[in-house]
Amino acid sequence: MVPGWHVSRPARVARVGAGPCNVQGEVSSAEAAVRELSVVGVRVELPTNQPIVLLKEVDGERYLPIWIGAVEATAIAYEQQGVKPARPLTHDLLRDVLAALKAPLRAVEIVEMRDNIFYAELVIGEGVRVSARPSDSIALALRVGAPIRCADQVLTEAAIVIPDEQEDEVEKFREFLEQVRPEDFAG
Repeated sequence: MVPGWHVSRPARVARVGAGPCNVQGEVSSAEAAVRELSVVGVRVELPTNQPIVLLKEVDGERYLPIWIGAVEATAIAYEQQGVKPARPLTHDLLRDVLAALKAPLRAVEIVEMRDNIFYAELVIGEGVRVSARPSDSIALALRVGAPIRCADQVLTEAAIVIPDEQEDEVEKFREFLEQVRPEDFAG
């Protein structure tokens, strides 16, 4: 693995989570102010060996790091690298179920951070919203090409801006992602 990637910011570890399954047919208040994000990639933070998915504002300079589980990190890495397992993974299965039901995933939205836990919603079909962990949501969004968005309030609270002198670290991270294999995330 590559050396740990450090950002000068007070340590704040936010974990992924989803409360009880929350299926809604109405637009949430968080939908009003959202920003689109792209997936920079996944990596393992040293020395804890905790996987992180790093997201970046499409039209901005903020990055959103989210600590995730090894299974979700593998699922995201597989999709980014075009690895097709012999049998579908859980996220592939959900993609296939949504397609069979003709209920497309329109977007993934990271809507809240509460007690250092991120919460997301899948926006399905004609606006049905289902509460989900951001890591699972991101893995699914990558599989179907759905946009990933984040409430501006969450970005204000949890995102980081990487100073110019650390941009080369981001480039090293991207190079690392070119070389990392999904098996590297196996516990």
